[in-house]
Amino acid sequence: MKTVLLEGKKPAKYDRQIVANILLDAAPEAEVRQEKMLIGLRNEAGEIYRLIGAARPNNFMNAVEELTDIGLEDELSDADGPQDGYDAIFSAG
Repeated sequence: MKTVLLEGKKPAKYDRQIVANILLDAAPEAEVRQEKMLIGLRNEAGEIYRLIGAARPNNFMNAVEELTDIGLEDELSDADGPQDGYDAIFSAG
């Protein structure tokens, strides 16, 4: 999976856990956004600061499982489909 920290956004306190638990390759934002499924991560200020792009559904589900295990909540878990281009948006709740 590919990831990018968005310019000018402060990483969340839990960002190190994410990087440690999910195998991610750094890539330019445009490249990450081209992946089939997109996960947004919010910081404590409520801003999306990191994107994770997954090429395959099983990669996406593995990332969702890891983020849930860390204790993060998916804001879009009850949504009918992607919103604003995101398949999931995780935050500390």
